[in-house]
Amino acid sequence: MGDTTTQQTEPPVLVAREGPVVRATLNRPAQRNAMNTALVEALDALIASLREDRSARVLVLSGAGGNFCAGLDLVELGSGALTPEQRLAASQERNRRTAERFLAISALPQVVIAQIEGAAHAGGLGFVCCADIALAAGNARFAAPEARRGLVPAQILPWLVRRMGRAHATRLVLQGAVIGAAEAERIGLVHQVAPDAAALRALVDATVRDVLQNAPGALAETKALIAALGPLAPEGYAEAGAAAFARCAAGPEAAEGIAAFREKRPPRWAAAATG
Repeated sequence: MGDTTTQQTEPPVLVAREGPVVRATLNRPAQRNAMNTALVEALDALIASLREDRSARVLVLSGAGGNFCAGLDLVELGSGALTPEQRLAASQERNRRTAERFLAISALPQVVIAQIEGAAHAGGLGFVCCADIALAAGNARFAAPEARRGLVPAQILPWLVRRMGRAHATRLVLQGAVIGAAEAERIGLVHQVAPDAAALRALVDATVRDVLQNAPGALAETKALIAALGPLAPEGYAEAGAAAFARCAAGPEAAEGIAAFREKRPPRWAAAATG
């Protein structure tokens, strides 16, 4: 989960087209590419355009400045002159849209490759897991720190379970610790690790070349078959998850957890419980 203190002057998502390959770079490097409204709106627009673009065959998703994505912008989460009821509704709607975004990325007809350097935390893990192929540099770091901020990993949890199984996902979200690239590969969170950023780019390019040797229609049908193997989560989960996230985000634990994160100190949970 990320923080923000500076104005965004460049597009929040950089898009480059190389023939059938689309490269999308989350572009808030000073905030470790934390997701604010501008970033997710730009990403949603790209997803919508790709849904109907059969000339695009691969989407490579990466982050600028040596990090992939630090998750939700926690400053924006708490900003705005809203009543408690309005804040609760806004948090629930934001989280519901997050669920829709992950599903939309996974459902794209293009093969989606996550190119991961540095931090891939919280919602950034969702991007890792809804991608078809996840490739990481040796410096990549992964975490589901929501509970350490007084929040819940509502919409990333089904994707974590699908990618690496319930046992590993359970430990990741309940322990909240950061794991390295080698451990992420061992538990199936990523498919392969390259030693450094240059080697990662070469690995991604080689993977793209392999993908482009396949028939585009057959790949799209194969992705649909993979999705049909079973539901991502029980019916109603996304809505229940959004409601749980909103309740936690509106509570004293989130206020304390986010304050502790911004102040770089351990959270005082006992004070939050009594205050």
